[in-house]
Amino acid sequence: MGVYQHLEEYAGLPVATFDCETGVADEDDDGAAGGEETGEDLPPAGEAAWYVGTMFDEEPFSDTFARFLETVDTAEVTALIIGYWGASYDESKSDPVALLTENAAAFPKLRALFLGDITGEESEISWIEHGDVSPLFTAFPELERFEIRGAQGLVLSPIKSAHLRVLRFESGGLPGHVVRAVGASELPNLEHLDLWLGEDNYGGDATVADLAPLLSGERLPALRHLGLEDSQIQDEIAAAVAGAPVVARLESLSLAMGILTDQGAEALLSGQPLTHLRKLDLHHHFLSDAMVERMKAAFPGVEVDLSDQEKPDGDWHYIAVSE
Repeated sequence: MGVYQHLEEYAGLPVATFDCETGVADEDDDGAAGGEETGEDLPPAGEAAWYVGTMFDEEPFSDTFARFLETVDTAEVTALIIGYWGASYDESKSDPVALLTENAAAFPKLRALFLGDITGEESEISWIEHGDVSPLFTAFPELERFEIRGAQGLVLSPIKSAHLRVLRFESGGLPGHVVRAVGASELPNLEHLDLWLGEDNYGGDATVADLAPLLSGERLPALRHLGLEDSQIQDEIAAAVAGAPVVARLESLSLAMGILTDQGAEALLSGQPLTHLRKLDLHHHFLSDAMVERMKAAFPGVEVDLSDQEKPDGDWHYIAVSE
């Protein structure tokens, strides 16, 4: 179970919030609409990352999005964050992918998209419902970064993009078919890849074999950061990473948030050199005190994050983010 706060900064820009309480017309004494937001109090469209979302039992997301299109000069928007849009049990549930693709012409400068900036108070990460997000990459071919939270119902076809540099999936259970689609994608300029793999109770059924195309690095010549995180098979992943060709060109590697034990750490210590890394992120782990000291000593000059040392509850180990 994860605790999330809404983004305050995205793609190097401060976040401006446009939600179901923003720009709503007030009512006069005679019941006529008055005091409608004109956009004069909002920042210039190109100087903010725009959050657009609604809340449970409030205005339908489609209405909020329509007001956003009317109020903000979206032709100047470079970064967009989509918040809560409803769930299957809401009568007013919207399809954010459809709304975005249908209005793609209104966002000619869009370069960064975060789909699902939804906090635990709004929806647990495992409850965030998606569909096929593949059309977004056709509708916005110049996207440089795409990030998504939640994976229930998520569908992805292999991507082909010469512009994408950052690709991140946050979930408590990332389906293997999504991992395989990423591995089959053509992303020659991708520099940063994060996969929160999760656990099988929440749909995280990816295997080490599914990761093989990523670990070979053949389709990812520009990759400099790789995160294979939040996994119940973190030890197996560590063993695979220890001999993975892609590692030699990385500047940072994250195997954080999962069930990493001394077995996985031993594999890293006995595998290929990692001293070229700038950062090795292993936070939220189940390493013994002795192994923590060994890891600290093994990588001089590398920033090694060994924070959040967890103690198993009997035989039960747990990932950082699941439900």
